Amino acid sequence: MICAISGEAPEEPVVSKKSGLLFERRLVERHVADYGKCPVTGEPLTMDDIVAVKTNKAVKPRPLQAASIPGLLGMFQNEWDALMLSNFALEQQLHTARQELSHALYQHDAACRVIARIKKERDEARELLAQADRQMPISTGATANSLVVSNGKRAAEDEEMGPGGKRPRPGISDAIIDELTACNTTLSAQRKKRQIPESLAAADDFQSYTQISSHPLHKTSKPGILSIDIHPSEDIIATGGVDSNAVIFDRTAGQILSILTGHSKKVTCVKFVPREEMFITSSADKTVRLWQGSSEGNYTTQHVLKDHTAEVQAVSIHATHNYFVTASLDNTWCFYDLSSALCLAQVAEDEASTNKGYTSAAFHPDGLILGTGTTEAVVRIWDVKSQSNVAQFDGHQGPVTSISFSENGYFLATVAQDGVKLWDLRKLKNFRPFSKDEEAQTYAAEFDHSGSYLATVGSDIRVYQTAGVRQDWNLTKRFEDLSGTGKVSSVKFGRDAKYLAVGSMDRNLRIYGLPLPGSMLED
Repeated sequence: MICAISGEAPEEPVVSKKSGLLFERRLVERHVADYGKCPVTGEPLTMDDIVAVKTNKAVKPRPLQAASIPGLLGMFQNEWDALMLSNFALEQQLHTARQELSHALYQHDAACRVIARIKKERDEARELLAQADRQMPISTGATANSLVVSNGKRAAEDEEMGPGGKRPRPGISDAIIDELTACNTTLSAQRKKRQIPESLAAADDFQSYTQISSHPLHKTSKPGILSIDIHPSEDIIATGGVDSNAVIFDRTAGQILSILTGHSKKVTCVKFVPREEMFITSSADKTVRLWQGSSEGNYTTQHVLKDHTAEVQAVSIHATHNYFVTASLDNTWCFYDLSSALCLAQVAEDEASTNKGYTSAAFHPDGLILGTGTTEAVVRIWDVKSQSNVAQFDGHQGPVTSISFSENGYFLATVAQDGVKLWDLRKLKNFRPFSKDEEAQTYAAEFDHSGSYLATVGSDIRVYQTAGVRQDWNLTKRFEDLSGTGKVSSVKFGRDAKYLAVGSMDRNLRIYGLPLPGSMLED
């Protein structure tokens, strides 16, 4: 059967009642719809005159071009060309989609940067507002027109902006000076009557001291403990780490109470304030944070201080517990009021100084003088009342990394690359150097609260029994087997020197003391 229109076998055959001709249904329907007559005879024709023919499904004969190899090759070539054109169109669409996605991602990134900048501006505005609120009550009652100049003396200045575009500091008022002087008088009188407590660990006890516990407190990605402090009334230990966190640890319970986050770089110093559960941290991110503790052991940031322009290396709490000092690599130290978090004085070296910044700082036990160590191996002693440099100790090599005053008020221990030096504050001279061993390094030194022992740490841990200027400072105990601990960077005596807490660069807090009953630990 052949279609009268196409001349090929129809797929759906139909026949005309009038002419009896065979058609392909789709072809004849289209012709009738357009012309209304038979395509062959020209007679009028409607679809009612068309009758479907039921037949077996016809198999289309092969096209003529498929009857030879050249014809087949031509067909394949046409199909391949069509495929390539389709593939090219898809690649064009993919390229366009990638460009649109890249543009959308760029817009998203730009939006995120704008949001981050706006948030930063908002936080800075809030901080400025908070600082203004803190300064308002002080500027009316304190000597707001006094400014600490570079040589440490206070000079009257107008309330206009000072050199460098910085507003003058309120200054250390006469009332504060009277408070510091009264504290010094009281503590000096108490020192003369003070006796060594009977509960203090004996020198012979140190022979039995051994490591009794080790606690990994900081992150493994940036390991290292840089500073350590112990609460004066409790067995609570604080550590500051390279991972930019400070950790509050309960030694008795053996567990972490709180992890303080907020600094963006390493925490260089941690200090407990024995008042209202306050805590202070300094950091390489140029800031100092004041934290407020709760009865549950949690700490929240109360103030973020941004008076320094370089890494803040040290914090020291005054004996009144009302003030503290920070020292920075920007070659200045700041005197703060603790309750308001206001910088009362920022003291800078004179222009002729070769110092490149402060690396350590500590108050004298009586609170009227301040010791600072510099990157240029110089130790400077300051009169806090006048903020003037009253003494200078030379002789170290390398940055002075640690400063500690003895509780008797006479001795100062300093640490640098060449080891530990002991200074007599009455004669302003070095009377005893502890030279470093060829293979040993010392990074920190600390007197115990009674002034009876001095601990030095670095490649090893050593405890000396203190003596006078002319007596030997006997080595009481040396912990040598510190394999795997890394550099021991900080040390603090526990209450009555019953234990030593040391921090090392392997992120572990280690406790040394008398072995616990039934313990298998060996010295």
